[in-house]
Amino acid sequence: MVTAPLSQKTSFFDAIDSNKLKSILLILAMSFIFFILIYLISYILDFGIFGIVLGAFGLVLYAGISYFAGDKIILSISGAKKVEKKDYPYLYNTVEGLVVAAQLPMLQIYVMEDESPNAFATGRDPQHASIAVTTGLLKIMTRQELEGVIAHEISHVGNYDIRFMMVAIVFAGAISLVSNVILRSFLFGGRRDDRRSGGLALIAIIFAILAPIFALLIRLAISRQREYLADANGARMTRYPEGLASALEKIGKVNKPVAVATDATASLYFSNPLKAGFLSFLSTHPPMEERIKRLRGMY
Repeated sequence: MVTAPLSQKTSFFDAIDSNKLKSILLILAMSFIFFILIYLISYILDFGIFGIVLGAFGLVLYAGISYFAGDKIILSISGAKKVEKKDYPYLYNTVEGLVVAAQLPMLQIYVMEDESPNAFATGRDPQHASIAVTTGLLKIMTRQELEGVIAHEISHVGNYDIRFMMVAIVFAGAISLVSNVILRSFLFGGRRDDRRSGGLALIAIIFAILAPIFALLIRLAISRQREYLADANGARMTRYPEGLASALEKIGKVNKPVAVATDATASLYFSNPLKAGFLSFLSTHPPMEERIKRLRGMY
């Protein structure tokens, strides 16, 4: 989405539509890279159509396991504990009010003992979704700021972002795996031996080296686009973009990583849970300043 000048406002719906289109295009690019790799390895190892079918089947199996067990694994490694209304009535009432506004089922609520202010949503669909917040977030947020953060995460659920990101992560992992197989096949002399294979072999080696890099960059780009989309949707839900913008400002000032966050789970969080690096294009999240600027440019 093109950033609007400060004097020009951007509607919620324009922001949402723009980010949806960009995300779909990025997933298509990831799919193209994967199937090119499958074709190359099938040709090199002389598997023919069988190799392509086998590769697609493996991807579906891998995605199926991630689809049904991914949220439980993520909550477990994050140390999140399920809570009830009596434990955190204010948090529960906030989530309850926003899911009603979003016309979604009630989410399961988890809390993580961590001083870093952050949150994430997980689950394969709105009927099997959970939201987790840190104790650090609950300590420093005002009511409107907490509503903004929760609305952002509920937007991820309503937009099926968790499922979408799972597909992106699965493709990225599969691309890295197939690329590794191609490179090992050349290392151990497993390629087919005919006159036509020479040129294609060189292409395969180059593509196998570059494909995981491209897949990583695409996955990160998808993650950043979904964050912009959830910001726009969350602002639309609360009708108060300033609450979300103010929450981002507070989190930026604390600037403390989440202890249990990993590279694999970083893209799920409300803000980057890892130590900030100097290479912004390798971040799972857009620059915080840009997110705040876009929120304050919406109406």
